[in-house]
Amino acid sequence: MTKPEQGENAAPKSGPRSATAKPAGRRSVARLFAVQALYEIEFSSKPAEGVIQDFREARLGQEIEGEQFRQADPDWFGEVVRGTVKRQAEIDEQIKAAMPRADALERLEAVLRLAIRAACFELLARIDVPAGTIIDEYLGVVRAFFSPREIKLANGVLDGLARRLRPNEFTPR
Repeated sequence: MTKPEQGENAAPKSGPRSATAKPAGRRSVARLFAVQALYEIEFSSKPAEGVIQDFREARLGQEIEGEQFRQADPDWFGEVVRGTVKRQAEIDEQIKAAMPRADALERLEAVLRLAIRAACFELLARIDVPAGTIIDEYLGVVRAFFSPREIKLANGVLDGLARRLRPNEFTPR
């Protein structure tokens, strides 16, 4: 699968672009679907609970583009979507502080912005999950849709966020 078209209204593709990018675990699949659900919420103005229910009924654990994905962790999926939506203002402030320009967050392609938001939510709310794991997982989501340039950007932003939000998990540079 190729990367999505650039621009705010480009719809995210339903799955990763190659078999090597296929998520392996239930939480990995939940994260991929959470980003897609956040996209739907943002551009359809549907309420989060309705989108979560739609995903649970029609998408989680389904075959996508001829590949059967492992079952997503439905509780993790719901927590990431709900938490990201509920804490969006706080999350956006954290991300803006980690970006080089004040307007950089708004200028990001939607799927990239939403993946970074979901990762920031986990960094804030799921202290039981190591920051490195969260970064790796969401970089996997970003890799499924984007070129190395966007992956590098996401890596830098997520690394900066993690180091600021969870300094005890990193050795000083």
